[in-house]
Amino acid sequence: MEGGLLWQPSDRIRERARLTGYLRWLERRGRRFAGYPELWHWSVQSSGEFWDSLWEYFGILGERGAGPVTDGGPMPGVRWFPGASLNYARNALRHAADPDRADTCAVVFRSEAGDTRRITYAQLAAEVARVRSGLRALGVKPGDRVVGYLPNIPEALVAFLATASLGAIWSACPPDFGVTSVVDRFSQIEPTVLIAVDGYHYGGREYDRTQELGALRAALPTLRAIVLVPRPARTQMAGDLRWEEFGDPEAALDFVEVPFDHPLWVLYSSGTTGLPKPIVHGHGGIVLEHLKALAFHADLGPDDVFLWFTTTGWMMWNYLAGGLLAGATVVLYDGSPGHPDLDALWRLAADVGVTFFGTSAQFIAACGKAGLTPAAKHDLSRLRAVGSTGSPLPPEGYRWVYDKVGRNVLLGSISGGTDVCTAFVGATPLHPVRAGVIACRCLGAAVESYDEAGQPVTDIVGELVVTAPMPSMPVSFWNDPDGQRYRESYFDMYPDTWRHGDWLKVLPDGGCVIYGRSDATLNRGGVRMGTSDFYRIVEAFDEITDSLVVETGLLGRDGRLLLFVVLADNRDLDNDLVCRLNAAIRIYLSPRHVPDEVRAIPDIPRTLSGKKLEVPVRRILLGAPPDEVANRDAMLNPEALNYFFPETSVPSTRGLPVREVSVIAIERSRNQ
Repeated sequence: MEGGLLWQPSDRIRERARLTGYLRWLERRGRRFAGYPELWHWSVQSSGEFWDSLWEYFGILGERGAGPVTDGGPMPGVRWFPGASLNYARNALRHAADPDRADTCAVVFRSEAGDTRRITYAQLAAEVARVRSGLRALGVKPGDRVVGYLPNIPEALVAFLATASLGAIWSACPPDFGVTSVVDRFSQIEPTVLIAVDGYHYGGREYDRTQELGALRAALPTLRAIVLVPRPARTQMAGDLRWEEFGDPEAALDFVEVPFDHPLWVLYSSGTTGLPKPIVHGHGGIVLEHLKALAFHADLGPDDVFLWFTTTGWMMWNYLAGGLLAGATVVLYDGSPGHPDLDALWRLAADVGVTFFGTSAQFIAACGKAGLTPAAKHDLSRLRAVGSTGSPLPPEGYRWVYDKVGRNVLLGSISGGTDVCTAFVGATPLHPVRAGVIACRCLGAAVESYDEAGQPVTDIVGELVVTAPMPSMPVSFWNDPDGQRYRESYFDMYPDTWRHGDWLKVLPDGGCVIYGRSDATLNRGGVRMGTSDFYRIVEAFDEITDSLVVETGLLGRDGRLLLFVVLADNRDLDNDLVCRLNAAIRIYLSPRHVPDEVRAIPDIPRTLSGKKLEVPVRRILLGAPPDEVANRDAMLNPEALNYFFPETSVPSTRGLPVREVSVIAIERSRNQ
């Protein structure tokens, strides 16, 4: 059941929390707050004062300047700290200049094969200085784009920091991206240097990317050079620079101070439809936002070992890198989280003493389904927090963490997006943890739930909106000089208010529940339901490992509710299972949401970051050409789309008929 109390912070945890330290610091300056709700209201109602206080509290390295905190407006025309200058890399590497911290561990790297590297802050700074000198020798200057075709390895982090130190702009894709997907991203920003691998290891297999690298070279004519990061048993490609010989190993580290909103990196929307939107974030906004999020909400500090399983193509990689800003040790893992089994990441956490373990809701659900008991098998005594994101974490996922991982850990489910490279709603060490409930709206995030009239509501599901600017909102979209694409993406429904596209319920005590994407809503007889509600019920069945639900109605026209399920091994979609599914949905959701049809398919289509493609599948079912609604190169499992095309045969699996998706043809005839 949603809302059941699972954990409460002890007096010791409250006392030692970095957020408590900030509250005391504010009190010494004449700002006293009775608790988190008062602090949050101040942070959004007096946002200029709040963000200015963070510059001072964290001792940001740079020039604050005498200008105001914000200039211009309303959203999206706000400029933050117009008189300030700083550099992200200088702040991330500040501990290398501290004699007491220089020799502490900054990075732990572990490969799927078990190779391990430990890098101190001093060693990391020296590597950044070397690569920085190599980029300078190639003529890289502020504003140039340096891109990485790299897995989650230390070289990716070094290349990013070296790029940022010069005031150049970083962007990355993991090497499992197809060529088209990479070119769709990188060609928009016209990079000058590509740092790449020509192969990678995943799931116990080695993948050669030599041909893909050659195709990228031909498709990106603005490249001046390719720097090749060596992989075991690989041969150097002719004409490429070698990573280990790149730059001057004796070079001194320096930083170009840039304006607060100077571009730091370009991230991309999922790209499942059309070209991915190139989202530009600035140095200052990310420094302030990540310090706030990681220090106050994740409670990270110099004693922490911070792991978040991610690839370089997900914003959580950038978030993980932000652990350096907080002085933590960041853990980079290159490989599959499920090889040789789902215990791989838990073994890693035990081996390196992880204190904060970040992952996806999908991974937690998979561990629960597999019957894992990490606490019983591994020494997780140092683990104090688990983070979850990517999709709503159902109450069952919360309970699994407390039953099987640790009763004394803080489970922080967060929800935000690539658009802001952070969370809008999340946890703090001052809040209790309740099953299925995200603890609070994050500091500085003026989050509300809007009804159809555009009014804030409490305890009712509505549109997630942000009513005041945040410094990590995009500086711009690349190649969007008049800001039209930017405005259309977030401000088309409510003028001057950011609409994020999620369903949100804000509880009376400030807790939050995310119900999935608002453009994938299930509207049955006027009763709206988020897809996450459906998945909670359906995926609780032992016979089902994954699911996708789609409603095919159009404005003014009823459609059908279709439930697609992936069955566990040796299970069949028989009449008994369908009846039990329908009964559970009728009882726990509503009679209106009993699906018209339940169909078994081999796999659920997902983006590269693991999100279910609900909207593209719905559009395919309504007759849209597949190539217009989904970019297969931007998918984790592009073959999964085949199960929704009427002209495509589905391979037999688990005794199911070859033609399991004939319902699709019916849907097209009903809605055309």
